[in-house]
Amino acid sequence: SDPAAKALWESLMNLRQKEAVMEVRRHLVEAASRENLPIKMNMGRVTPEQLGSHIKLFKNNFKALRNHCGLLQLVLATIQALKHPQNAKWDSFLAFERLLLQNIGESEIPSVLNQLLPMIKSHNERTANDYTSEDFLVLLVYIYSVVGEIKAGKELDQAEEEVKKALVRTFCDEPELSSLLQKITG
Repeated sequence: SDPAAKALWESLMNLRQKEAVMEVRRHLVEAASRENLPIKMNMGRVTPEQLGSHIKLFKNNFKALRNHCGLLQLVLATIQALKHPQNAKWDSFLAFERLLLQNIGESEIPSVLNQLLPMIKSHNERTANDYTSEDFLVLLVYIYSVVGEIKAGKELDQAEEEVKKALVRTFCDEPELSSLLQKITG
């Protein structure tokens, strides 16, 4: 019910990660300033540790905690998300998505599919940094949704067939399919 927290929440949904984290810091600094807490605003990159040190200022001030509870929860959630072990992988995934989008603009879809093909690895070949079968399904849906009209042809048929084979191989190799993959594959 906190209007400041609601406003921050809505901006988090619409901003890029870097901008959103900076917005979280800005709201936190403003709240600390309103409560006359001794906060130092540093410019540059926002780290989870920096946000955590700002949060600690509220620790022994019950009135400040009560006044900014919603904001503090969002800041703690932001810290948790930034420290998540998969965060680097998500960043890489978004960067790869942007690269694919750029390549779609420069070339035909078969070459984009061929670019994906060597990255589709079965469960036994994958490391923690590799994309999962679900990640590739997301990328394929994204690619086909932004590409628009596709020119049919032998090259497209061949590229799609190779991607299908690779995905089927990964699905069959999974020790246990996620509920999403179970719904898709029946």
